[in-house]
Amino acid sequence: MRGESPLRIVTLCFSVTLCAAPGRAQDGAALFKSYCSSCHEASTNADSRASGRDVLARLTAEQILQALEKGAMKAQATERSRAQRRALAEYLSEKPLGRELPDTIRKSAFCAANTQRLRSPLGDGAWNGWGVDVANSRFAPPQVSRMTVDEVPHLKLKWAFGFPGASSGGTQPVVVGGRLYVGDAEGDLFALDAETGCVHWTIEVEAGIRSAVTVGQSRARGDRVAVYFGDQSANVYSVDAESGKLIWKVKVDDYSRAAITGAPQLYRGRLYVPVSSREESQVGDPKYPCCAFRGSVVALDAATGKQIWKTYTIAEGARPAQKNSAGMQIVGPSGAAVWNAPTLDVKRNTLYVGTGNNYSPPATSLSDSIVAMDMKTGKIKWVRQETQQDVWNASCRRPDREPAVCPDADAPDFDFGSSPVLAELPGGRQLLVAGNKSGIVWALDPDHQGKIVWEQQVGKGTSGGGVLWGIAIDSERDSQRVYVPNGFFDPKSPDASGGMAAIGLSDGRAIWSVANPPCGDRKACKQSHPAAVTAIPGVVFSGTMDGRLRAYAVQDGKVLWEYDTARDFATVNGVKANGGSMSNSGPTVVGGILFVNSGYSHHGGIIPGNALLAFSPEKTSSALPIPNEVPASAQNR
Repeated sequence: MRGESPLRIVTLCFSVTLCAAPGRAQDGAALFKSYCSSCHEASTNADSRASGRDVLARLTAEQILQALEKGAMKAQATERSRAQRRALAEYLSEKPLGRELPDTIRKSAFCAANTQRLRSPLGDGAWNGWGVDVANSRFAPPQVSRMTVDEVPHLKLKWAFGFPGASSGGTQPVVVGGRLYVGDAEGDLFALDAETGCVHWTIEVEAGIRSAVTVGQSRARGDRVAVYFGDQSANVYSVDAESGKLIWKVKVDDYSRAAITGAPQLYRGRLYVPVSSREESQVGDPKYPCCAFRGSVVALDAATGKQIWKTYTIAEGARPAQKNSAGMQIVGPSGAAVWNAPTLDVKRNTLYVGTGNNYSPPATSLSDSIVAMDMKTGKIKWVRQETQQDVWNASCRRPDREPAVCPDADAPDFDFGSSPVLAELPGGRQLLVAGNKSGIVWALDPDHQGKIVWEQQVGKGTSGGGVLWGIAIDSERDSQRVYVPNGFFDPKSPDASGGMAAIGLSDGRAIWSVANPPCGDRKACKQSHPAAVTAIPGVVFSGTMDGRLRAYAVQDGKVLWEYDTARDFATVNGVKANGGSMSNSGPTVVGGILFVNSGYSHHGGIIPGNALLAFSPEKTSSALPIPNEVPASAQNR
C-alpha cells in the first residue's frame, strides 16, 4: 500500500480502473501496534502460538494477506478494511504486494453513461441517515414508503447486489434522489441506482464503514449535494453525491481505537458526529493495558470539516491505577462510547445520544445514559443514567476472569446502543423514547431534565441481548406505538430467543408480544432480533440473526410476510453473494421498494454474508417517483 492513496474512486468515466484521490497512505506500523502487537511482538509472545515479527518477515506480503483474508487470521482481521489488511501485509513482510487489487466489479455493473442525474435529495421521497429523519423515528410515512399493507404479502425479490470481498453485509441503506448509498466493512462506499442496482460510482476509504451516511447540502455549498459518513478509524468524509469525488476528510479523534459507528446528523450547516471505540473488545488479552478511550460527540462545519466543538462523555482523561497479574498497567476511567446516531430536537436546540458502559474503573456518571447537549455549544444540559457502576470489558467473558482487568464479572454491560427517538403525542407534547440492552424501554420528558414518564420491560436483557440497534415509532394519530426488537438469545433454548413487541407511546402499556416460531430442523438457529426495526403505516419489518426477514401487522403482531435471506443470490453486479445473519442496520422502505442487508458476521452473527437485497410487490413494475433535477438553490436538509 506504500505510496498509494487509501481513497480511490471508481466512476463510469474510469470504467473499472482504480484511480488515486486525495488521502494518505495507511500506516502499517500504527495498525500493527493497535491491533496485533499484544500477540505478535517477539518480546511478549513466548507463551503464545502467535508468530513473532521475525517469523512474519520471512513470508511474502501475499502469504500474509491470504492469512488475513482467508486463512488462520480471518476472524481477527474481520473488522479491518481491505486497505488496512494490505498495509499490514506489506509492513509485516517488509515487502510490497506484487500486484494491484483485481477488478471486483465488472464493467457491465455500472450504470449507462446516459443515466439520469441525481434527483432532488429534498422533499418526501427519501430515507436519509440512520432513522429517516432527525428524530430517528425509523418510520417511513406513506409519501416516503409508497407501500401499503395489502402489498406487503406480495413482496418479491427485485434485485440483489454483492459486496465485493466482504465477509459481512453492508450499512443501513440510504435512498436519496433515486440513488442508494451503502458502505461495507471493506471500506467501500457505493452509490447505486435504487431501481436497478447498477453502480453509479464507488470509492474505497481508509477503514471499514459501519453505519449509515447522511446526504445534504452545507450552507456554504448550496449547489453541491454531499454524502457525509465516518469510518472505523474515526475519519469523517464529505464526498460529492453526484460523482463520489472527495470534498474533505478530517480525523475527529486521535485515539488509536476510536471509531465512528453511528451515522452523523446534518442540520443547518453543522454535522454532528458520534465517536465510539472497540477498545473494550481488546481486553480479552491480559497483556492489553486497559483502557483510555473516552466517548464524545463532535460538531463540524459541513462545508469545510472544521471542528466547532467537541464534548466528551468522560470529563477527565484516564490515569494510572493498579497492575494486573501480567504486569500491565491498568488505567481509567474509560468508555462511555457513543454508538448511535444523534437525535436532534430543533425546537429545544438540543441533541440527544445514548452512551455505553465504562471499560475500566472508576465508574462515571455519564455511562449507560441518555445525554442531552446544546446543539450550538455542546454543553451538557442534562443526563439520565439508567445503570450505575457498569464497568465491563471483554475479559469478563474469560473463564479465568483476570481480576484486575475485569473489574466486576457481574456488571451487566447495558449499553444504549440504539438512538433515542423524539416522538410527538396528540396535542403537541413530546417524549424521548429509548431502550437499551437491559430489555427495558423508557419514555423521558425533554422539558423536565429527562424525567421518566414511563418504563416497560419488553423482554430479557443480557450483555448481548435486549434492545441493541434500534426501535421504531409510529406517532401517527391512529397508531401511536413503539415497536421493539429483542436481541436476547439463549443457546440452551434457541426457541426462547427474543421476539418482537409493540407498546403504547403515551403510557408504555403492552399491546402485543410475539415469540419466534420454533427452529425446526434448521441447522443455523439464532432467532434473536438485534437489528434495528423499520415501520411503515400498518407494518413493522424485522430481521433475525438466522437470516429471516419478517413483516408484522402493527395491530396484533401477525406475520404478514416472511423471507429467508440465508441463501445464495445471483447479483446485478456479478459478485458471488449470499445472505445470512441480520444485525445492526434494518430495512429501508422508499418508493415502493424495501432494501435490506443480509450477512452480518460480527459480534454474535452466525451466518456471514455479503448481500444487499431489494424487494417490491410483484405487481409493481416501477415504484420510484418521477425524477427531477437537483435545484441549485436547494436548502439544507
